[in-house]
Amino acid sequence: MKYNSYFCTKINRKQNMKQLFLTLLMLVPMNLWAQDNTWERPEVDEQAEAAKAKVNPDAKYLRGAVPEVDGRVVFTKHIEAPGKSAAQIYDILHQYLEKMTKEKNQLENSRLVTEDTQKHELVASYEEWLVFRASALVLDRTRFYFVIQAECKDGSVDVTMSHIRYLYEEQRKAQRLSAEEWITDEEAVNKKNTRLYPGSGKFRRKTIDRKDFLFNKFESLLK
Repeated sequence: MKYNSYFCTKINRKQNMKQLFLTLLMLVPMNLWAQDNTWERPEVDEQAEAAKAKVNPDAKYLRGAVPEVDGRVVFTKHIEAPGKSAAQIYDILHQYLEKMTKEKNQLENSRLVTEDTQKHELVASYEEWLVFRASALVLDRTRFYFVIQAECKDGSVDVTMSHIRYLYEEQRKAQRLSAEEWITDEEAVNKKNTRLYPGSGKFRRKTIDRKDFLFNKFESLLK
């Protein structure tokens, strides 16, 4: 009896070992598949990181972003306004340009210069704060001067931003700078066209950002 019991126990152990071996064998291909598939995730992450590394934060501000006309920095935009007459476009822009003169960032010289209801032309001159950095300890900003001109027609308007200049560090050694001598491609962009110079670069960025904001605003008002 003891012999039979021992023999049965041994057989059971072998069977159990065999079953365990078969179970492990069945799991091996699954593990191998999973391991073989893990390379995909790191590659996707690496590609994403590589793409991020290639994105130049100054890309939109590099050469060509500040156009010149006859040696003067002039930003222009043609805006379509289907279904609106020249008078309607004039009224919409007139209201907004006048409202701008009263905004918090505006200074004493912001005003409408030309309001021609016959030719449907508007000219507004602005003096405002252009802020580079503002914190509890640092306030880096410049007085920013520019002119907006709008020539309204039936169904469209041509807008320009020109006569751009700056008054910087007036509390210390005041610097009077024009766009032509400070934010052009030659003055603000390195020769490889990969980055902006530290000093003039911040003026170029903020000027372009302000121009984009205004032109996009005009476009949204006329939709």
